[in-house]
Amino acid sequence: MVAARRSFSGRVPLSAFARLQGLLFDAQGEMAEFHLQFDTDPLRIPYVELRVSAELPLECQRNLKRFELPVRIVQRLGLIRDEADEAGLTAEYEALLVAEDGQLRLLDLIEDELVLAVPAVPVNPDSEPVERDWPVQEQELAKASPFAALAPLKKN
Repeated sequence: MVAARRSFSGRVPLSAFARLQGLLFDAQGEMAEFHLQFDTDPLRIPYVELRVSAELPLECQRNLKRFELPVRIVQRLGLIRDEADEAGLTAEYEALLVAEDGQLRLLDLIEDELVLAVPAVPVNPDSEPVERDWPVQEQELAKASPFAALAPLKKN
């Protein structure tokens, strides 16, 4: 694919990604659009450029409601055959270890990037922040002070 400078484009339902399912609120009717381009750079490094766009349905951890997180990914993966080859990649590449038979599962590449795009704590940016000023009671302040027990001795 690299030698032929092949490219692949398409749409995949989110329900096709098994590892992503546990992170989503649901996956009904949602699609991920992708474009993959195989090539070599001027330094003769083989790579695949991956472009993915999707609306991921997540559960907001602030209000526990469904919202869609827009995801736009552009990633260049340097194709390596051995882990030692990773040192030869420039900073613009993420290393992708290719199996001995040279086979790549394109849907796995797309799924990996989508899984990485899901935040650890999904929060809808349109939801209202939970902010409240809780006044501290005087009793709690007295208990919190390590010198509170010495206060009666000071008055004597």
